[in-house]
Parts: sequence; C-alpha cells; structure tokens
Amino acid sequence: MMLAETTTTLALMPKWFNPEYLLTQFGAYVIVGLCLVIFIESSIFPVLPGDSLLFTAGLFVAQGSIHAPLWLVCLLVSVAALLGNAVGYFLGYKVGPSLFKRPDSRFFKQEYVDKTHAFLEKHGPKAVVLARFVPFVRTFITWIAGVGRMDPKKYFTYTIIGGILWAGGITALGHVLGNISFIKNNIEAIFILIVLVSVVPLVVEYARNRRKQKLAPEQDPEATQHIQDVEATQQIPRIDR
Repeated sequence: MMLAETTTTLALMPKWFNPEYLLTQFGAYVIVGLCLVIFIESSIFPVLPGDSLLFTAGLFVAQGSIHAPLWLVCLLVSVAALLGNAVGYFLGYKVGPSLFKRPDSRFFKQEYVDKTHAFLEKHGPKAVVLARFVPFVRTFITWIAGVGRMDPKKYFTYTIIGGILWAGGITALGHVLGNISFIKNNIEAIFILIVLVSVVPLVVEYARNRRKQKLAPEQDPEATQHIQDVEATQQIPRIDR
C-alpha cells in the first residue's frame, strides 16, 4: 500500500525533493538508495530531503511498502549517517590546511580556524548533536569540525549519538505514526511541519543572540575612558551602575 501522491506544495518542488518519489524510484534497491541519500546529505551535499525521507521510510515500513524489519532500516540509515559524517570530517581535516595556509588570504584566514576550533571545543557536543536536526547545518558542521580540528574522540562520540537519534529516531517515528489515518491523509503537511521544526533551533539561537546584543551595553574603551576623564575633571562623583 503506497502513500497517496502529493500534488500541491511538494509538486512545485523538483521531483527529487519529494521523498515519496525518491523512494519509489529506487524500486527493489530502496534501502540502498535511502542510505545513499542519507550518506550524501551527511557529508557533501546539503540540498536533500533527509528528514522527510527518513520519516517516509518509516511510513513505508509500517505499510509494508519496504519489505524489511524496522530495526534493520534504522540500523542501516544510522550507519549511513555516521559514515557520511566521518567522510565530511576527514575532508574538512585534509582540505582545511590548504585553504588556510595563506594568512593574508581574503576569504580564508588562520584566525577563522582558531575561532572555529574554540567554538567547537566549548559547544562541540551540543552543536554536533543538535546540528543533525537542522537542514544544511548537519552537512556543514562535519566540515567545520574537521577544519577546526575538533578532537576526533569527542566529535565521533557525539556524532554517533546525534546520528542514531536523527536517522534511527525519525525513521522509528514515521513507523509509529504510519498507520494513523490523520497522518496518512495529511502527509504533505507533515513533511512541511518536519522542515519547520528542523529550523526551530536556528531561529531560537538567532533570537537569543539578537536579544543578547540588544541587552548588552556597548563596550567602547575609548568612550568609557573619555567619560571617566570628564568626570574626574569636573569632580563629579561616580554612580555605581
């Protein structure tokens, strides 16, 4: 039993962005194709429907369109995601030095690597895990981790956690919800919802940073010193703020 073909919003997108279309095109090799797409999105090419593809795969397993046990599909897609992250990390690790060996390069500077490394060392575990659930970010975080020389042991520990939660978790979620009539009858809305939920972490982080910038007082050392000099000259007592 196949899902009803979506014809509205998803129809306006390229066919290869429709998860149902992709899975049906793979035919007997549906699991191989599914794992290949997840591998590519996790390593080098971000413009793929990873979230909705995994969710749809779970639906297909629940409805018998994919003739494989759920545990096997979850295992294989998780391995594909982890292998993709490994390839992305080592590509960034190897390519990084050649990009940054010119300190005065216009676009690539060693300080960028240092800042990236410091960021990942401070926020690495959270960033690597949460990045799995954000389109585009889940692809580039692997390169950034490699370029920034994030500790491999720490990186792979948390990318395994994130990979299992993302690939296996979303597939299992699709399987659990696959036989609910409301889900089957509103599958396109579910796909759109998945994408919107995926970008929530980015929006929240952006809003938090904007709020911090508005609340934080401007720190201008020269202006502060000028005020202090004026106050000292006029003998105006300082007021603790």
